[in-house]
Amino acid sequence: MKPAIRFVHLWAGLIFGTVLVVLGLTGSALAWMHELDVLLNPALLQVAPPPGMARGAAMRVAPATMQAATLRLLRDARYGRPSQLMFPERAGDVFVAWYRDPKQLASAWNVAVSRQVMLDPATLAVTGERTWGEFGFSRPQLMSTLFHIHRYLVAGEVGKTVIGVTGLALLLLAMTGIVLWWPRMTAAAIKGALTVRHGGNWPRFNFQLHRAGGFFAAPVLLVLAVSGVYFNMPQWVLPVVGAVATLTPAGKTVNRSALDAAPVTPHDAMVAAQAQFPSARVSRLALPAKPGQPYEIRLRQPDELRAGDGATRVSIDAGDATVLRTVDPQRAPAGDRFLSWMYPLHTGEAFGIAGRTFIGIFGMVPLMFFVSGLVIWIKLHRPKKRKARFPAV
Repeated sequence: MKPAIRFVHLWAGLIFGTVLVVLGLTGSALAWMHELDVLLNPALLQVAPPPGMARGAAMRVAPATMQAATLRLLRDARYGRPSQLMFPERAGDVFVAWYRDPKQLASAWNVAVSRQVMLDPATLAVTGERTWGEFGFSRPQLMSTLFHIHRYLVAGEVGKTVIGVTGLALLLLAMTGIVLWWPRMTAAAIKGALTVRHGGNWPRFNFQLHRAGGFFAAPVLLVLAVSGVYFNMPQWVLPVVGAVATLTPAGKTVNRSALDAAPVTPHDAMVAAQAQFPSARVSRLALPAKPGQPYEIRLRQPDELRAGDGATRVSIDAGDATVLRTVDPQRAPAGDRFLSWMYPLHTGEAFGIAGRTFIGIFGMVPLMFFVSGLVIWIKLHRPKKRKARFPAV
């Protein structure tokens, strides 16, 4: 069956290779997304740390500080009520208020554009603003552009589908590559399949690099493929995971209080969420967009696998501040725990700085495979030179 498998491997690489190269290179940068964004836009994203705190120290925002920031925006006609407030993680970081643009809704081909407004958590002064989702390579837009290339190919839901299919192709490439690599089960054959030598022969070096490199890269490529498909097309992955492990039933949370109930303040919603996880740091607070919708609050627990924003979530009734739902990744069913590993593995943050560095470097690997595979394909399909025929004497 190897000829058929080789045919599938070849054409999957030729068809999807360019997209995989783009995803790999953008993924290398996105492994350091926050750090690069701060480096490019220090005046926008960095402020003086609060008194008594060293820059970069871990920071927990008090509910009163968050409430003051929200009121600061509400009272200014230029801003108003945000849809979401992202909290500073470390001293020197800023609040980021998100505003949906009703004129720029997401469509099959477009990504929804949001407005970001940055606030100094100590002085509540606005440090600046930018749009998130517009295509551009200016310093404020660069990381947004790289993210939307990596996630959507700057093509909205259509792009997400293309990337989901590309993830399946990567899964196929990794599996067929292992089959094609598989040598005879002798020590000499296995050693030869894992060795890369130059010896002055470029075609042989190129082939050995593609073959041996594929063996070592295959486990990482499989993880990136599965996680990438899950992020973009979860409806393809959830039934498979749910067939072998328990998953929490999906569904939107709605308020249980009366529609005419006086809405609770963001301060009270945050206090209620923190009461569920006292040791956790609140990282995001989404305000209800419509009547009947609850507050959605994200937190990160100290020992949680996912860094940054964390994956702990609490839904708070906007009418009476009761807890409607909690999502605790440390006590979740087996299927949820498996899926919670996807993002930390995809970005490398599951293994800290070393993991992110590895992913940043590994993003170059699809380019290496595409170039070396293209060279092999060209060599195999190059017309062979015919020997000159001489007339008989």
